[in-house]
Amino acid sequence: MPQPKSLNLPFDPIDRAAQSWRVHFGPSSAMAAVTSIMRAHQILLSQLDTLLKPYDLTFARYEALVLLTFSRSGALPLSKIGERLMVHPTSVTNTVDRLERAGLVCRLRNPRDGRGVLAEITERGREIVRVATADLMKAGFGMTMYGEDELGQMFDLLRTIRVAAGDFPDEPGGHA
Repeated sequence: MPQPKSLNLPFDPIDRAAQSWRVHFGPSSAMAAVTSIMRAHQILLSQLDTLLKPYDLTFARYEALVLLTFSRSGALPLSKIGERLMVHPTSVTNTVDRLERAGLVCRLRNPRDGRGVLAEITERGREIVRVATADLMKAGFGMTMYGEDELGQMFDLLRTIRVAAGDFPDEPGGHA
């Protein structure tokens, strides 16, 4: 698994910041947790983007391709892609533009409304998803330091934030 440049610090800077936070502002648990999540995001995104670089993909573009692969017809309206990936319409347009230039998707008129646009994955796009996914799975999506139980616990803990934000209702049995 490719590693981002190691900081090699002689101490944990987030723990150090939490100690200072407590002195200056009070309880630091939430600050330390959110800062840790943000750093983990940086590390994981760097690793995943490095793995996907040989395919001229970023993780965001990979996610869009996978979403199209999961759809029944291999095509979805751009608005649906944005909704499912939880990104702004401008980001979807940019992502689809790049995937289209790479020959991994094509745009079609939506036959249901005539005005909307669908993104459809190409055969080349399907092949790229297949091989890129094999690489990501082999690397455990950068999470090989955790066991299955820990990954499940992490999913459940972070799911709480997504439910609280109103992404979806908290339904029993709705876990991965």
